[in-house]
Amino acid sequence: MNELLRGKFFNPTNGYLKTEEVLKEVKKYIFQKPESFYDIVVGCDSSSGKEPHFPVVLVVLRKGEGGRFFLKRVSYKDRKFYNWKERILQEVTLSCELALFLREKIEKEVGLFKNYQFRYIHADIGEKGATQDMIKEIVGLIRGNGFEPKIKPEAFAASIIADRYS
Repeated sequence: MNELLRGKFFNPTNGYLKTEEVLKEVKKYIFQKPESFYDIVVGCDSSSGKEPHFPVVLVVLRKGEGGRFFLKRVSYKDRKFYNWKERILQEVTLSCELALFLREKIEKEVGLFKNYQFRYIHADIGEKGATQDMIKEIVGLIRGNGFEPKIKPEAFAASIIADRYS
């Protein structure tokens, strides 16, 4: 978790933000239109190679009106990833760690406000291609951390947003 919270998150509107600033921006965005419903999701992707970086993304969607995202790139100086399965597992592990931390913090920030849900983690796997053999394992990992999994083609946080920065 420490690697996730060190440094800053990137937001296209606000630039680079510390974790506390991300939480304030999420609260501000939700309370701009409190009558709307919000989905909060986390996803991650990775670059290929032995020393990949992992863009982990927090997405706040205002249903029917778009949303905001905050992205943190995680790299490991002391660790090598020798195959794609290791990278996929690390993507999901990072997503779960960030989601667990942020869900608690966001619940404190928005208080009794109930027009949101923070229950999905998007995984960059799908029923087509090499990752299909990992679906049960990844789904179990996500559910074991108290979230509902979304896989391709529904996993836009991982397969579109995070992918753009991998």
